[in-house]
Amino acid sequence: MLKKILLAIPAAMFAVSVQAAEPSDSPYEVLTELLSKNKDDLYLNQSQQNLMIMPDDPALFTAEEGEALFKEKRGPKNVSLEGCDFGKGPGVLKGAYVEMPRYFADTDKVMTFESRLVHCMVTLQGFDKKDKQVKKRHGSGSDMMKLTTYIAMQSNGMPWNSRLDHPKEKALRDAGEVMFYRRSGPMDFNCATCHGQEGKRIRASVLPYINNPAEWTKAVSWPATRVGQNNVRSTFHRVRGCLYQMRYPNLKQGSETATALISFWTDAARGQPAILPDTKR
Repeated sequence: MLKKILLAIPAAMFAVSVQAAEPSDSPYEVLTELLSKNKDDLYLNQSQQNLMIMPDDPALFTAEEGEALFKEKRGPKNVSLEGCDFGKGPGVLKGAYVEMPRYFADTDKVMTFESRLVHCMVTLQGFDKKDKQVKKRHGSGSDMMKLTTYIAMQSNGMPWNSRLDHPKEKALRDAGEVMFYRRSGPMDFNCATCHGQEGKRIRASVLPYINNPAEWTKAVSWPATRVGQNNVRSTFHRVRGCLYQMRYPNLKQGSETATALISFWTDAARGQPAILPDTKR
């Protein structure tokens, strides 16, 4: 897979004219097409160094390890994850990641991608939630990030299209919007403090504006390599990090609060191409 990705990268990395990107194995192509349509956008164009390293993004190797894990028979039940249904049928990965969070009848819950992956590892493979394969969620060396990066990559370049057909899906999305704009916590912050206006900054970094779809798809394209942390990070890790910076209580993975925020977050990028995996500062 890695060879295929590298061959897909244009030889002229900094050519002035960029061809329109189709859903592709190359996140670089998706991002450069987005940049070509938004040449004056301060947020999108602030990290040329990250663009330069995308062809050698460590997340590509993380995804390659994830592919092997996905197909390997593991756990007490000695089965692979190829029977896991991420919403499009058992083992169907193409386009599944960008349609989550979504409602699953077998759990009667709206689930984020990470929650669904945990569910499959426990029910299909027989892992216990305390097993390190499931419990360790963060960092490129974890099984969770390897699997997440591989599966997410199968939706690279496709438009965000989280499901809103079921009443529970819409209810959680709407709850997430309330939480995004509601001030609370000891510092009286909300998510809109940073992302409710165009061109806001933290020190030298330009922040993404939620009502600018081109900026927001870049903001929500996780998993991504955090260059400053030298690790691939997930959507949940980023949301938890934002709330931590706002001095909120620690966010619990799989909670309705996490699902609601991610539902609203993803819905705000609807129709925009996902960059999977991305690179970020």
